Amino acid sequence: MEKNKTSRKQAKRGSSNFLIQGAILAVAGIIVRVIGMFYRIPLADILGNEGNGYYSSAYSIYSLLLIVSSYSLPTAVSKMIATRLARKEYCNSIRVLKVSLFYGTVVGGLGAAVLWFGADLFASRFLKMPYTFYALKTLAPTIWVIAYLGVFRGYFQGIGTMLPTAISQVLEQIVNAIISVYAASRLFQAGLRSNLVHGSTEYSFAFGAAGGTIGTGAGAVAALLFLLFILFSYKPIMRKQARRDRTRRRESYGELSGVLFMTVFPIVLSSVAYNISTVIDNSIYGNGMAAMGMGASEIASNWGVIGKYQLLFNIPVAIANSLSSALIPSLSRAMAEGQKGQLKSKVSMVIRFSMLIAIPATVGLTVLAGPICNMLFSRNDNSALIKMVMYGSVAVVFFSLSTVTNGVLQGINRMQTPLKNAIISLILHVIILCVMLFGFRLGIYSVVYSNILFAFTMCILNGAAIGRFLNYRQEYKKTFILPLLASGVMGAAAYGTYFLVHLTLKRNVFGVLAAIAVAVVVYGIILLKLRCVDESELLNVPGGKKLVGIARKFHLM
Repeated sequence: MEKNKTSRKQAKRGSSNFLIQGAILAVAGIIVRVIGMFYRIPLADILGNEGNGYYSSAYSIYSLLLIVSSYSLPTAVSKMIATRLARKEYCNSIRVLKVSLFYGTVVGGLGAAVLWFGADLFASRFLKMPYTFYALKTLAPTIWVIAYLGVFRGYFQGIGTMLPTAISQVLEQIVNAIISVYAASRLFQAGLRSNLVHGSTEYSFAFGAAGGTIGTGAGAVAALLFLLFILFSYKPIMRKQARRDRTRRRESYGELSGVLFMTVFPIVLSSVAYNISTVIDNSIYGNGMAAMGMGASEIASNWGVIGKYQLLFNIPVAIANSLSSALIPSLSRAMAEGQKGQLKSKVSMVIRFSMLIAIPATVGLTVLAGPICNMLFSRNDNSALIKMVMYGSVAVVFFSLSTVTNGVLQGINRMQTPLKNAIISLILHVIILCVMLFGFRLGIYSVVYSNILFAFTMCILNGAAIGRFLNYRQEYKKTFILPLLASGVMGAAAYGTYFLVHLTLKRNVFGVLAAIAVAVVVYGIILLKLRCVDESELLNVPGGKKLVGIARKFHLM
């Protein structure tokens, strides 16, 4: 009995620490996305829909090559480090870091070379947007930098601290925002002069998009320098741990390289299958619309609207990404230690907390789609964007849930499962996209609806796999039903507040800000009144003590 009590305490403590680390990354993710949203607003104004289309298209190719080369490194490195530290193999954990840096050098260099030398092919043949060439070339060196950045982030996540990763992400985005807007503005002006020389209207948009991508590389370099400083500061602790290491067996560099590759490979494949849908959408839509007679500039302009839509729904999805990043090394550690209780507790908690954010975000985007879009992109005609956000906001729930469940399966060493599920979902996605695009002629909305189907299919398949492997079933009432009820009340309160404030003050921005403030308060109160979140769970999040104090003061718990 005493042993069971101890086990329960360890599980609770482990879940609490994991949630705190996840919350650190989640807060950083929110800050990063908010900064991203605010710098993309002036950037979108500078570039216009056409330039934004070039920018978004270049990013889709860049993101795919990043996934293939180095995107999986934080996950793979954190898993390998966490597993060895759980067994107190300190020397082997340092060897993992060295092997990972060598791997990052090779794959990062190859990824950069492919993008640099293949920029013209991607732009002209694949995307049917030739002027994307300049932005693609500008992004190429960043892939190499991100590879090293991924290794160091994975190392710190593996040792159980998310703070260096969180700070580096915020620093990266701040530098990115400043440089991107400045460079886009300057190069857009240079492009206007080139337009006069060449008798074209495209160079300003193309150069502006390239300028917008310069900040990506500058931000990555700043974050890398910060993590190098932290690593050198941490070196004395690494040496001290290595001296205490009593492990007799030292894993060879060749052996570790093999383990790293076998860890990275399935993650890369599943990540490619999961994220390639954007690139496929871009290509199918671009080529399909070109075949129907649409011009390249109109294709780019429509794709620019998709970029704005993705910008809005990516903010809440970023929280799921952060929780997933914290979950993977935590689950790997629990697996290595044989803590089955901790495994199920962490899976339950991460899914619940991701839904507590995703469901109200979906409702909020639906009821305030028009006001939010008009506030953020006031210089443009937002009719298409508003319709996308209103009908496509449910993607927030499905992408959040599929992201978290991917992390669960990777954390319990079921690397092949997300890959299989992503391939099945991708095949269905492409079929539905083609039917909607060529059969029903839904145009750019085909991309929105088929993406929702893709994420929904991933949720179903991943959920079934987790239940099978862990003999686990997610609790529904507090995870889905109560948050949905609370979100319904919240949505009504938010819309009512916006209507009254806008009617009184005649200013959209005041109405939106007031509606969001009321929505947060109402949602929190309803959650507590429905007992969807209890005191112990609230204490596990940053600022939890203060929130509990406020709740008690107003007799909410």
